Amino acid sequence: MLTLDFSDKSVTYETFIHDVAASVVRMLSEVRNDPETVSQRQAYTMFGRGNVDRWRREGKIEPCKRPGKVEYRTAELRALQNVKQDYFKI
Repeated sequence: MLTLDFSDKSVTYETFIHDVAASVVRMLSEVRNDPETVSQRQAYTMFGRGNVDRWRREGKIEPCKRPGKVEYRTAELRALQNVKQDYFKI
C-alpha cells in the first residue's frame, strides 16, 4: 500500500486522491453556473465589499464600466478569491 507522508500526517494514496477529487468537484460546482460578468452589487455580495474594494485599490482587478453600470469579470474575482492573502505585508 502506497502512503504519502506530509509534515503533520501520513495518508494513503487512495485517500489523498479521493480528497483531491472531492475538492475539484466542489470547486467546479461553485463556478459552473457563474455568469461571465457580475454587477458591482453582486460582486460585493459574493466576495465581500472589503475584498472587492481592496483588489480594485491594489490594481488586481479592473471594472468594466458601461453607462450606468460597473461590472467585474467573475473568473477574475474567483481567481483572486483563491489567492492566500498576506495582511502583514508592507
